[in-house]
This record gives sequence, C-alpha cells and structure tokens, in this order.
Amino acid sequence: MKPRHLCLLLITVAALASVALNHTGVLAQTSNQSDGPSGDAKNGRRIYTSYGCYECHGYVGQGSTATGPRLAPDPIPLAAFKRYVREPRGDMPPYTAKVVSDQELADMYAFLQSLPHPPSVESIPLLK
Repeated sequence: MKPRHLCLLLITVAALASVALNHTGVLAQTSNQSDGPSGDAKNGRRIYTSYGCYECHGYVGQGSTATGPRLAPDPIPLAAFKRYVREPRGDMPPYTAKVVSDQELADMYAFLQSLPHPPSVESIPLLK
C-alpha cells in the first residue's frame, strides 16, 4: 500500500472512530463544557475558504476518501476539532495559534455546524 493511501486510511479510521465515540457519548461529554469563544458562521465560511480548507474537505465539508475526511454536517466536538487542527496526523499541515486564532477556529466550527444535512434519498425523484 502506498504511504499516501495508508495516511488517508488512518485519517478515515480516526474520523470514523471519533464519530462512533461521539454517538456513544464518550466524546460528547467534552462538548458540554465551555470550549472557548462562540463562533460566527458567516466569518467561519470566509476563513474556511481563505485558508483553503475546501481544497481537501470540500466547500461544504463533505470530504473525500482521496483528499480529506468529512467535517460536516455534525462535526466532532469543538475541543477535538481544535486539537486536531493544531496537531494533525497525516498530510494536513498544523495550524498553530500563530496562524489561526482560537476565535477563527470557533468561527470555522460554527460554519461547519451550520451546514445542513443532504436531502434524503427518498426526496430525490431521479433516485426513486
């Protein structure tokens, strides 16, 4: 297996594990605590685009198996999001506090939270 494919596989497994833990309530406990400043979704969209996050994670955080994991809808808890952005694994570069402030991270997180779920398969006539 190529090193890039292995990294992408590990990122995907980590993302799925965090989603599973969040749904079981293990990580959800951290989201009930004060995670810092509240965010502005409109500014978060601007920051997400200006830092090029869309290049790997898509314009609506949908992710791709070839570039980066899904971020939205229903992002991981803010504390876990901050930790990963500051100290990522795999191909993602680290975004230290000197590059992206805590407020900017909170804004990007608010943007990711604001993204709607895709329509259900049943609501798409072509797929019926």
